[in-house]
Amino acid sequence: MSHFPLRRSPVRRHAGGFNLVELMVASAIGLLMLAGMATLFVQNNRTQVEIERANHQIENGRYAMQTLSTDLSNAGFYGEFDPTPLDDPTTIPDICATTLDALRDALPLPVQGMNMPDADQASCLLDRKPGTDVLVVRRTQTCVAGTGNCAPVADGGAFLQASLCYNSSELGSGDGRHHYSLDTNTTNLTRHQRDCNDVAGTGTAAVVRRYLVHIYYIANNSEAGDAIPTLKRAELGGETALGFTIAPLVEGIENFQVEYGSGGGVFDAAPSTVAGWRGIVAVKLHLLARNIDATSGHKDTKTYSLGSAVTIDAPNDGYKRHVFQSQVLLRNPAGRLL
Repeated sequence: MSHFPLRRSPVRRHAGGFNLVELMVASAIGLLMLAGMATLFVQNNRTQVEIERANHQIENGRYAMQTLSTDLSNAGFYGEFDPTPLDDPTTIPDICATTLDALRDALPLPVQGMNMPDADQASCLLDRKPGTDVLVVRRTQTCVAGTGNCAPVADGGAFLQASLCYNSSELGSGDGRHHYSLDTNTTNLTRHQRDCNDVAGTGTAAVVRRYLVHIYYIANNSEAGDAIPTLKRAELGGETALGFTIAPLVEGIENFQVEYGSGGGVFDAAPSTVAGWRGIVAVKLHLLARNIDATSGHKDTKTYSLGSAVTIDAPNDGYKRHVFQSQVLLRNPAGRLL
């Protein structure tokens, strides 16, 4: 009888894997890691949003201050015309007046302001925010109308023409009103260059510059109903009749206060007399800028000082804010007073 070797049955090896407990532990660890990554992502996103908001607020505040400072540095620029010989207006000018007589009367006051005016004191300033100041800058464009980047005369507006003619009907007349022409109709601009003579109406016509009146103020809204406080500017112009057009400049500018200096480093609120305005040679600007959107979980408990006499109470809301301040020398009026 033959004998065969016994064969051992192969050992069955169980496939490796997780049991239920291990699977639950691994899932829990994975969920914790996922939650941590999601939290980190949300926090980084919020941080990035806040950085962008802060950058936007700083950019807006600086741009607003630069716009105001640049315009103020040119206040009282009337080309070759010196308004010093002009008589004082009999009363402080209405900043919203657009008649030619009113514009001529206001020429000696290159800067004028209103300290937190009532609504009826500034009727041309639509949607003005109560408790904020108003600043008026009067000057001409630095370029000659119709040359370079200057708009052509055909675009309308008021134009100022400074005389360089010393004949008896212009600079030699002894009457400051004959030293310039200010009109909307260019045929009435009759001042001359130095090549004139004593015969009225002869000589080369003097250059013409567009006359500007800019009124800065804070509006409650950038666009109707959006509740975004905005620095706006009312601009004198018009093709057929003079009027003010409102131009939004910078969103998020919540408050605007102005102080005026007449020399000696002393600054105060808006003068109450014409003589006081004629002596202004410097301006201090105070702007309160806020973020366009509120920050979740933030509460603004700070108070803000805007000049020597105005303090803004803590708003206790979710908006972050920053104060911008600057002092501007009025080069043209200051130079004429020296």
